Amino acid sequence: MNKKMIIGIAIAIIIVIAGTVTAVFILNQPKNDPAETWQKYIACINNKNYEEMYNMLTESSKNTISQEDFIARNKNIYEGINMENMQISNLRVAEIEGNNNISEISYYSTMDTEAGKVEFDNTVRLTEDKEKGYLVNWSSSLIFPQLGNEDKVRISTIEAERGEIIDKNGNVLAGEGTVSSVGIVPGKLGENRDQSIEQIANLLGISTDSINKTLSSSWVKDDTFVPIKKVSTTETALKEQLLQVPGIKITSASSRVYPLGEAAAQLVGYVQNITAEELEENADKGYDSNSVIGKAGLEKAYEDRLKGKDGVEIYIEDSEGNKKTEIAKIDVQNGETIKLTIDANIQTQLYNEIKDNKGFFVVMEPNTGAMLALVSTPSYDPNKFVLGMTTKEWNTIKDNPNNPMLVRYLQTWCPGSTFKPVTGAIGLTSGSLSAEDTFTYNGLSWQKDDSWGSYNITTLTGYSGAKNLRNAIIHSDNIYFAQATLQIGKDNFINGLKKIKFNESIDFPLSISKSQYSNDEDITSETQLADSGYGQGQILVNPIHMASIYSAFANDGNMVKPYIEEEENKQVEYLVEGAFTKEAANTIKEDLIQVVENPEGTAKDMKVAGRTIAGKTGTAELKTSKDEDAEILGWFNCFTADSNNNQLLVISMVEDGRDIGGSHYLISKIKSLF
Repeated sequence: MNKKMIIGIAIAIIIVIAGTVTAVFILNQPKNDPAETWQKYIACINNKNYEEMYNMLTESSKNTISQEDFIARNKNIYEGINMENMQISNLRVAEIEGNNNISEISYYSTMDTEAGKVEFDNTVRLTEDKEKGYLVNWSSSLIFPQLGNEDKVRISTIEAERGEIIDKNGNVLAGEGTVSSVGIVPGKLGENRDQSIEQIANLLGISTDSINKTLSSSWVKDDTFVPIKKVSTTETALKEQLLQVPGIKITSASSRVYPLGEAAAQLVGYVQNITAEELEENADKGYDSNSVIGKAGLEKAYEDRLKGKDGVEIYIEDSEGNKKTEIAKIDVQNGETIKLTIDANIQTQLYNEIKDNKGFFVVMEPNTGAMLALVSTPSYDPNKFVLGMTTKEWNTIKDNPNNPMLVRYLQTWCPGSTFKPVTGAIGLTSGSLSAEDTFTYNGLSWQKDDSWGSYNITTLTGYSGAKNLRNAIIHSDNIYFAQATLQIGKDNFINGLKKIKFNESIDFPLSISKSQYSNDEDITSETQLADSGYGQGQILVNPIHMASIYSAFANDGNMVKPYIEEEENKQVEYLVEGAFTKEAANTIKEDLIQVVENPEGTAKDMKVAGRTIAGKTGTAELKTSKDEDAEILGWFNCFTADSNNNQLLVISMVEDGRDIGGSHYLISKIKSLF
């Protein structure tokens, strides 16, 4: 055997051996794992890779459903129920007896959906393909075990009812009510269709384009009632005019309504459709593009409690439209009913008394802090915000110089002489002033010395009695309180104001502006200090805060905490305990009683037979110099000082008070409450 032959035989032997080894290696390769294939399929579901899922099906499965239908069915179901985070566990793989190329996997599946977590046991069969590995034997039951190929998965939402806002006696201030739905039946518009639509548009304050767009919707037929706008049931004149136009039909509909209208608008507020920005800000709170949301007042403050949570149900429906199986359900949670301490009768009465003016009323129980009325005028009709107002109606509100959208009792105001009892109580409490201290001055004008230059403190009326605390409160003497504040001193005065929450936020459902004693948290001159003592200077007070301060004169020096939501068995809470000493508070109370009882008192016209009322008038001048003849704010604050069951404390103010009588205009409005 020659050398070349030996080499050839050797090469042949090597090739045979290599082929044998390769064949053995291939034969000994582990089979493609069916569990791994199924995990991959589940990953495709989570990644919304429906085309890849279809590629993993057996040919026999593909013969039952096209790729297009498969993708549509899986996409519509999984994405329709907002499925996320599908997980499988407890996988158990078994071969089918007599058919070892088919494996059956039993497993436990969980997923998050719009209706909560869904859990179930299921099985899947995978067939081994020599080229492609294991493939999925698909049917709809792999989506949900009870789902047949002809069945549908449905999701339904049960809309939560928005909670009501009611007064202390159960009267509805905001809730579901009936309104009039104005609509058109297109087939009855008649020959002059365009003219009729124009008439309707003019009466409703909307455009003809918007009406025509609604009428051109695909669902509209000649005999269809097409709603155009909702109006209040009380707008009888408008409805009568509308009914004269051919094609108009008016039916009843439900809507959020505000029975007190303007009388409680700024307090209760209103709801409107949610904006895109609000939807983004409130993500994951259950809102959608059709939701309404509180825009102002208590509707906004209590939004999270009023809105409730919609119910959601996911279920299987058979081919005949019957509900077959419930998959998941979240029960509807209707919004809370918020019961207020407000008395709708007092609220309405006081609104009607002052509706033609710019002003406010704050009415509180002095011994508990329960708010009975919060009135701000002028006002607006919140129902129009819900039902939809015309541009003209909105401009009437927006451009009104009297600013009906301004909630006056949430702002701060110069309190004028109603602040004098506070100065007196601070002086008595700090020991820097006594009820017996008297000051000497003549006439109606005074200054400390020549260092004040041309600046003088003036008072309105003279009196013959001693210039002491009681007489100064009875006669509302500016000069006395200017001198008294200088004696009290800046540090005592500021410390006393800080103690009663000046420059601090007050806990209340609505945002209350902070009261202040200065624009820069300091009193920088003697004249500013002197003016501050009788409620001028840079003193600004919030009316709700003022109600709490005045409550201290009725509660042995303790300021009650104002509240507006009714609570069962509520214990009295104090905003400041010991705001003033008991002796100081009772001294001021007795002096305030004399403001009403004394024939020379500035509020003698507030006297009510059989009642003991403590009160204080006030006039705040809104001017920047003594030479100005500026407008004034008229104030009147009062509270019951007897044991009668009808315990009331009222803080009130009217703007532009010079020509209407200021404080005395308010007294005439308040008196009937007592």
